[in-house]
Amino acid sequence: MRKGAKVALVGGVFTAMVGGAGYGAYSLVNDVTGDGGSSRSGPAAVRTGPPTSDEVRQTTRKFLAAWSAGDAREAAAYTNNRDAAAKALTGYREDAHLTKVKLTPKRASGARVPFSVSATVSYKGKSKPFAYDSQLTVVRGRTTGRALVDWSAAVVHPSLEKGDTLVTGEATAPPIQAVDRAGTVLRPKDYPSLAPLLDKLRAKYGERAGGKPGVELYVRREDESAGTRALLTLAKGKPGKLPTTLSAGVQKAAEQAVLRSDESSVVAVKPSTGEILAVANNRKDAFNAAFEGRVMPGSTMKILTAAMFLDKGVTKADGPAPCPATATWQSQTISNLKGMVPNESATFSESFARSCNTAFVKLIDEKGITDASLTEEARNNFGLGGDDWQVGVTSFDGSVPASGGPNRAANAIGQGEVQMNPLNMASVTATAMTGTFRQPVIVPKSLDDRELATAQGLRASTVQQLRQMMHRTAVSGTGARAMAGLGSDVGAKTGSAEVDGQEKSDSWFTGYRGDVAAAAMSQRGGHGGDAAGPIVAAVLGAG
Repeated sequence: MRKGAKVALVGGVFTAMVGGAGYGAYSLVNDVTGDGGSSRSGPAAVRTGPPTSDEVRQTTRKFLAAWSAGDAREAAAYTNNRDAAAKALTGYREDAHLTKVKLTPKRASGARVPFSVSATVSYKGKSKPFAYDSQLTVVRGRTTGRALVDWSAAVVHPSLEKGDTLVTGEATAPPIQAVDRAGTVLRPKDYPSLAPLLDKLRAKYGERAGGKPGVELYVRREDESAGTRALLTLAKGKPGKLPTTLSAGVQKAAEQAVLRSDESSVVAVKPSTGEILAVANNRKDAFNAAFEGRVMPGSTMKILTAAMFLDKGVTKADGPAPCPATATWQSQTISNLKGMVPNESATFSESFARSCNTAFVKLIDEKGITDASLTEEARNNFGLGGDDWQVGVTSFDGSVPASGGPNRAANAIGQGEVQMNPLNMASVTATAMTGTFRQPVIVPKSLDDRELATAQGLRASTVQQLRQMMHRTAVSGTGARAMAGLGSDVGAKTGSAEVDGQEKSDSWFTGYRGDVAAAAMSQRGGHGGDAAGPIVAAVLGAG
């Protein structure tokens, strides 16, 4: 075959198409046994090192040819997980009802080979074409030394994660037409970050919304609570209308804002009601980190810690909170961000606005503060850590454990054992600015009459001082650059969470403007105002 020809595999037969990467012709040889080893007799040296380009081509060709021919066992023999691959590729034909499979390898990048898939879905007299792109990676077998496809479910289809399968049949739930608070239809194509969340809403509320299921090719998740992802509709169902608390305008701003930084998430809520106005994630996977993430929130946690100090009478906004260069607690020395000038005469408001770690560490040792104080403040006043939020979809409610030793101080500044996500911190900000904890919701409580979490909230004097300190942070402190131009009724708190093994810290920012509170996190984004700050500002501006 001449150089520059591209080979397509149709039912195991090679056909040449001009243009492409120059895959040569190789014969198919069944040289594997049940354990993936060679069936040839005699000892052979086990090869080491990365696969050569020739091995990548041959392995790719043989694997794709067997798959396209519907020979799941043969194709699985060219992978490093024969059992899992055989099961998935058998299901591709028998459960997903995919036939006439044509696989076309594209130009390889090292050991990674992208390929296109063209097939037909046939089910109970209905057929439709189905096309998509995927990729595989060829690796060296650990025990055999053979070049093998590094198996994962995503090889079959990029939407698949471990344990997921493709299925064609009557949908497990009727389709939904999700609408925002004003009745605007929320389509996944218009709000792509919402797609995984809409899948979950469909799984939970599809029948309640009154629709009728259709026939679909869909992704069946190993985690049933994640819902299903429809990839192709063979027979349309009847969608039921599902009301949400989202705002299409704020959601659009959130979707665009998270694109500023990789691995970013943001949530916006309406403090006066607890209604979620927007949720967006910019991630390579479908994980809803905005609701389900469990990471340290950095200095945004100081809102909650400050509330504890104020409630306990440790200090007040205009009271003393010296900011030395370092502070020691239980043999652990804690310092401030590089470049922060010490101020031994600082007030609590000033140390909060500058995000002075050492001021908070020194106050944690004051009379009346115990290992459990922060935990009690979080649970009793901010509604966190009870594992009882009923948002409408799966969420993590935050965790503030009663930590002793060095972690008591670390927790106070959002490090240590504290875990949060943007939904939690948006709720913390909403509680701080109103004094009332209103559990966030994404679908109205009236839809299913579920019981929402409660907490006692904050005293009026605590709220007044928290708003004063957050406002100072937004107009002249660490949040000023991000919040510039958003008016006078604003407040903010920045955060940088240092993570072991990570060169750059996670960037956190939370703030409010009028009756909108928002929080964002950007993994490896650096200082709070650098990555997360502009995301929150954009969402608040739209709100």
